[in-house]
Amino acid sequence: MEEALREAGRALHAGEVPVGAVIVHENKIVGRGFNRSISDADPTAHAEVIALREAGKNLGNYRLRGCELFATIEPCAMCAGAMVHARIKRLIYGADDPKAGAVKSVMQVINHADLNHRMEVVGGVLAGRSSQLLQEFFRSRR
Repeated sequence: MEEALREAGRALHAGEVPVGAVIVHENKIVGRGFNRSISDADPTAHAEVIALREAGKNLGNYRLRGCELFATIEPCAMCAGAMVHARIKRLIYGADDPKAGAVKSVMQVINHADLNHRMEVVGGVLAGRSSQLLQEFFRSRR
């Protein structure tokens, strides 16, 4: 999670919403990402999607079985759906997202009863630090 927080810091420095993600396979980081939607003018350039893309390239497969994704905030519906399609084994995230979270806060995309993939989920890991970065960003925008 420390590495995901570093990625979130990179997003903050770039003027992006400070969300970071890393993907780990066999104890090695195989994908990294931070939000780049503003910089890339791309609504899909969320930290998790960027990390998934990099991990897929590094592992040579769009199926990321055995991988763990660490994200600083509860993933949105788009990112959660991408993780299901990638067959992520385990999601570890920091702060809940009461406005767009798709693990438990607003809806449940991950581990939805009608979907064909299940993953272990651990939330609240270093949540205070993740929340602090987000609050700092939005406070500076007001």
